[in-house]
Amino acid sequence: MSNGRPAGKSSASFHFAAGLSSGVLSAVLLQPADLLKTRVQQQAGHTSLLTTIRTISRSSPSILSFWRGTLPSALRTGFGSAIYFSLLNSLRQHVARSSLLGAVEKHKLHKTYSSSLPSLSNLANLTTGAVARASAGFILMPMTVIKVRYESSLYAYRSIAGAGRDILRTEGLRGFFSGFGATAIRDAPYAGLYVLFYEQLKKRLSVLSTSTEQAGMKGSTSASINFSSGILAAGLATAFTNPFDAIKTRIQLQPREYRNIMQAARRMVGNEGVKSLFDGWD
Repeated sequence: MSNGRPAGKSSASFHFAAGLSSGVLSAVLLQPADLLKTRVQQQAGHTSLLTTIRTISRSSPSILSFWRGTLPSALRTGFGSAIYFSLLNSLRQHVARSSLLGAVEKHKLHKTYSSSLPSLSNLANLTTGAVARASAGFILMPMTVIKVRYESSLYAYRSIAGAGRDILRTEGLRGFFSGFGATAIRDAPYAGLYVLFYEQLKKRLSVLSTSTEQAGMKGSTSASINFSSGILAAGLATAFTNPFDAIKTRIQLQPREYRNIMQAARRMVGNEGVKSLFDGWD
């Protein structure tokens, strides 16, 4: 193509590979934070982050204990990101093509703001992000359950295969999808809100940038806006969806005690207060 961007299968392969590599890298780098969040959320009684760090440190002298569960986390996050970004790109391109945009607006798709993604309406941003994330979450749900249990201190799995056999033996196939409802309610709004916030923040930050960038953004400024927009969008989306993340963790770790979203939410709020829904956010 004249604009040099990959198309068709090459475009899909590009987004899959980019999502996979970025997902694996982020999973490895952020595994300690993910493990701490799971430990804080795993059971009744609010536990501070500092107390959790001390508990893990006392249980093992090796700093590598903070990377427990890295393999299932990398597999889940890597392939989850690959599937998500591939679906998101495909959905956004489809919506952009099928919408009633004039020729001028179509030309602007590659000129607007700092991203080459199609410029869609707020509703389209929200919907495509939610559908892509929910679909990826369902496909990777078995690995998500194994990942969370690896990270907790309630299970002593030694391998992914061993974890899978144990879940299948004790809970059946249903065990691999424990907490999917809460996961979908967390992931779909999170992804939708993230895309919505990200696109809106880019617009606002672009307006605040120098007027000389109207004809085309400089690389450094574009990268700064994308990075800042991503950080702020992730923080805002997390704040809105953290309660479902806390509920999801309880259901996946203790399915016999926390059976569904409503029962888990009532039990957590009744026994521990509303603050239990925000465990792991701070």
